[in-house]
Amino acid sequence: MTKPLILVTGATGYIASRLIPRLLDSGYHVRCLARDPLRLKGRSWFNQIDIVQADVTTPATLTHALDGVHTTYYLIHNMSAGHGYTKIELDAARNFATAAEQAGIQHIIYLGGLADPEQHIAPHMRSRIETGKVLREGQVPVTEFRAGIIIGSGSISFEMIRFMTELFPIMPAPAWMHNKSQPIAIQNIIDYLLAALENKSGQGQVFEIGGPEVTAYQDLMLHYAKIRGLKRSMFILPFIPLWFMAFGVGLMTPVPYPIAYALIGGLSADSIVKHPEVLKVFPKVRLIDFDSATTDALAKTHPAHIERVWDDAEQKAKSIKHEGCFINHHEMKINSSPENIFGAITHFANEYGWHVEAKTKNSRILICKKNHFGDQWIEWRVDQARLTQTIFFSPRGLPGFLYGYLLMPFHKLRHSLLSKMLARKIIG
Repeated sequence: MTKPLILVTGATGYIASRLIPRLLDSGYHVRCLARDPLRLKGRSWFNQIDIVQADVTTPATLTHALDGVHTTYYLIHNMSAGHGYTKIELDAARNFATAAEQAGIQHIIYLGGLADPEQHIAPHMRSRIETGKVLREGQVPVTEFRAGIIIGSGSISFEMIRFMTELFPIMPAPAWMHNKSQPIAIQNIIDYLLAALENKSGQGQVFEIGGPEVTAYQDLMLHYAKIRGLKRSMFILPFIPLWFMAFGVGLMTPVPYPIAYALIGGLSADSIVKHPEVLKVFPKVRLIDFDSATTDALAKTHPAHIERVWDDAEQKAKSIKHEGCFINHHEMKINSSPENIFGAITHFANEYGWHVEAKTKNSRILICKKNHFGDQWIEWRVDQARLTQTIFFSPRGLPGFLYGYLLMPFHKLRHSLLSKMLARKIIG
C-alpha cells in the first residue's frame, strides 16, 4: 500500500535534517516547506523530496504546501528573530492550524520544549508550550512531544556543551547549573516522531520525553569532558548576567546571540519528565543513555556526516562553526577535466603528507591529517566546470580552539592560496 504524503516544516532546521532521511527510508513521500529552498541544496536527500517555498507567517503561501498532505510535522521556532519572537511564534502556529484544517490535514505532530508550565519558566520555554496549545485549538488532532536538551551532533544544546567544555579548562557557571535536566538522544527524538505517524493512540495527547538519566546541567558538561578525556572543573558565580553569558556563547560557539539568550534563559528551571505516559503509549522506543548518545555524536564529527548547510546557490567563500568544526568553503570555476583535477589533488596530498581517506571517481576526494590540535580534512568536489574546496577542522580542547580561533584569518588566506595553487597545477 502506498504510504501517504508527509509535510515537514522547518526543513532547514536540525530536527528536520535528521527526520527527513528516516522518513524516506521508511518509504514515505516527503514534502518540505522552506522560506528559502536553496538552503537545502547541499543536503543528500535534496533530489528525493518535493520542496515548496512558503512561510507560516504568510497564510496565503500555505495552501499549495498543504495540498494532498496527510500528516504534517511542525518543527518551527523563531528565536533567531530576537525581541518579539513569542508573538511571531504564536501567530505562525495559529496560521498553520487554520490552514491545516482548511486543507483537510489528518494529523499534526509537534516538537516543543520540556518544562513545567505551572512553574516560573523562561519566555522561550513558555512560548514552546503556548505554541503547542495554539496548534491544539484547531480541529486537526495534534500529537505534541516536549523535549529538553537534545544530544546529537548539530543540536544547538549539544553544540553549546561541546564548544564551551572543550574551550574552558575551568568553567565559571551560574547558580542554576545545579538545576536538573533529562537529556535525550536525537535518535530517540526521531524514534518518537516516527512512532507517532503509525500509532493513533498518541493523537490529541501531550507527551514529555527524556532519556534514562536525570542529571544537573553542570554534570552534563563534566561528563562530556570525561568522555573526551579532558580535565575540566567548574566554579559557581551566582550573579552572571544572562546577556553576558549569551554574548560569550554567541562569540565562541555556532549558536547566534538571540538563540543563545533564549536557550540559556530556558535553563533557569528544571527540565525533567514528570509524566512518563509516553513509555506506555510508545513502548517500542528504546532509550539511549547519555554516554552512548555523546559517543555517537562525536563519531559523527566527520565530513561524511556533517550537514552541508553552507552549500547553497551563493557561490562565494564561507566561514562557519558547525557541528564541532571550523569550516571554510570556497568555490571556483576551472576549465579542466575531473581526471586532471583529481590527479593534481592526489599529487598535492602525497607531496604534503596528507592521507587520502575517500575518493569517488570524477566527483569527490577527501584527504585528512591529524595532530594534537585536532583533526583536519580537506574535501574537493567537482561539478561540471566548478571546483569546490572545503576545509574542516575539528579542534580538541583549549589548544585546538586557540589554534582555530587565532589562526582563522590565516586559514582563510591559506584556503584561497591553496585553491589558486591547485588551479595553476591543473591548468598547467
